[in-house]
Formats: sequence, C-alpha cells, structure tokens
Amino acid sequence: TLKNAERYITPELKEHEDKVLHAEERSRARELALFGALRTRAEAAMAELSACAQALAIIDVIAGLAELARTAVWCRPVVDDSGILDLRECRHPVVERVIGHGAFVANDCVLDAVCGLEAQSSELKAPPAPRLAVITGPNMAGKSTYIRQVALAVILAQAGSFVPAASARLGVCDRVFTRVGAGDELARNLSTFMVEMAETAAILNHATAKSLVVLDEVGRGTSTFDGLSLAWAITEHLHDRTRCRALFATHYHEMTDLAEDRPGIGNLTVAVAEQDDDVVFLHRIVPGAAAKSYGIHVARLAGVPATVVARAREVLDSLARLNTELTEAERPAARQSGAVQLTLWAPTDHPAINRLREIDPDALTPKQAQDLLYQLKRMV
Repeated sequence: TLKNAERYITPELKEHEDKVLHAEERSRARELALFGALRTRAEAAMAELSACAQALAIIDVIAGLAELARTAVWCRPVVDDSGILDLRECRHPVVERVIGHGAFVANDCVLDAVCGLEAQSSELKAPPAPRLAVITGPNMAGKSTYIRQVALAVILAQAGSFVPAASARLGVCDRVFTRVGAGDELARNLSTFMVEMAETAAILNHATAKSLVVLDEVGRGTSTFDGLSLAWAITEHLHDRTRCRALFATHYHEMTDLAEDRPGIGNLTVAVAEQDDDVVFLHRIVPGAAAKSYGIHVARLAGVPATVVARAREVLDSLARLNTELTEAERPAARQSGAVQLTLWAPTDHPAINRLREIDPDALTPKQAQDLLYQLKRMV
C-alpha cells in the first residue's frame, strides 16, 4: 500500500509479472537443455564428424595450395633421392605478396651434397655446385631473405605443394635446421648470444648429410675475433664432418677464404651498384665475395644524424689505413706505438715467441728462469 493509495493486482498481472521476472532463468535452463541434447547427438556421431572434419581440412589445404600456385605462378617441383637442391628464379612467398608480383627479384640456388659430381659428368660441363655456400654482402641487400626463401621452398616442396620458383629440383631433406634472428630469454637467464650458441649446438649435434642447414650471421653477438673464429669452425664442421647442404649468410668477409682449399664451399654475394656516394642494392645473388658491407650507407638511409655518419666515415678510413699499414713494412713501428691490431690469420713473428721456442725449461735453474722471465717482459 501507499500513503494515499492502495495497490492491487489481478491474476492476469501476477502471471505476467512472473513471466517477466523468471524469463532469463528459464531462458538459461532452456539453452542448457538444448546444448546438452546437441552434445549428446554429436557424441553419438563423433566418428563420422571427425572423419568429415579431417576430409574437409585436407580439401581446404589442397584447394588453398592449388589456388596459390595458380595465382602466384608457382611451379611443380621434382622431388627425388639425390643430393641436389636446384631452385631457379626462387622467390620468398611472403615478401613477394607484400611488395607485389613482379617487383620481387628472383634468385637461383644450386647446392649439391656430393660437390657437383653430377654436374661435372653432364654434357654441359657446368662447374660443380657447392655443398655449402658462404653468402656475404651489404646490409639490407637481401641475404637473409634469400636463405629463408630457400628453406621455405624446401618445406613447401616436401609438404606436397608447388613452390615459388620457375623450376625446382629437390633431393629429399630429412630435416631443415635454421639459426636466424636474434633474441634473449631473460626468464631463463640466457643472453642473446647464449641462445644463439645453444641453437647452433643443436644443429651441429643433430644434422646429417641429408639435412639442410640455414645460418644467418652466427657469431655476431660476441667480439669480432671470437665470433669469426666460431663461424669459421662451424662452417668447417658442416663441410668436413656433417657434409650437408648449407647456406651461411655472414658479414665476416674473411670466411670467403674457406673456398680456396675446400671444393665443397662456394662464395655468393649480393650485387650492388655504387655511384659517387649513392648505393643501389640490386638484390641479385651472384658468385663471388663482397668487398664491404656498406653499413654506414645503411645508417645514413635509416636517418642517423649526418654528423654521426661523417664521423663514422672518418673512423672507417682511419681503420682502413691502419690495416693497410699493418700489412706492409710499417707494421713493426706501429706495433711499438701500441696502436696495433694484427690481421686475423697473419703469422706471429715476435722476438719473444722466437726466444720461447729456443728455451729448454728442464735445463733452467730457478735463478735462470727468473732472469728469463724479466728478459721476456722487456721484449714485450
């Protein structure tokens, strides 16, 4: 009741009120009952539904790959049991889709697990294809894209797909190993370099002669000499012991020397057009070794302040002159001044080393050993 009025209802209003107040509850109960009934029916037909879903998934994958092969102009690969990896005008499927068909620069990749024996015996007398390719070249020129597109083409071919290339022949790979990118794992107390070395160790311990190994700038996360030494030894291991097909992109130009005494290693580089102070990256992979990395040019393109770029050029010129001096007769004088960094593989010819070679430690008395130590100290 109210102060000046009295509330009253009729049976019809009471019934309507009940419907409104309990409609949501009844709706939930009804939904639950219907869902339970549907679940029971689905459970009874689980085998048929699973088979149907699997068939539809297969059809979806095949139809998708077929549509992609038609629209993107992919080719049907030849897959056999040889050691050949021969991709002609290969492209990166993702990058090509982003920049547009026709804008992407296609490249060839030819590797032979038996170091080109088949090519030597052919009528064309083509030069032997390497088993391992060391790829040098400028920053931002396309080295990483190139090695990734080769790995993707192999995976697509062995999955039964057409591949983004003009033609493709692939000797089956048992595994595809990649060491690309960089990142740490702080939660596990692992630095970027430690993660890189752990992944590299897994590759070296598990790769076989039938594997494909793709390495991108392994060794860059530590000092120059440590990184180069590791990259050098890893390449030797893959060539001499694992004997697998491999692509190694690096900025350590010294590694191109490996091809001189190992016929299974070949050098590739990325073509560059240089005019005055401008550099144009052609993104074309060609045989040979890079002369420099053009890192300062890339820094300028990225918007690094002009004063920093100019100073970097000065330092680079200074280091280049120093390196030239150290390879000539002025090396001893430069060493005495303290501003010396020996070339990587130069023989050590220091007088202290020669003196140590002449010593018979078993014939020295304690006093002679002490005097000799002071003598060596003065020599260095």
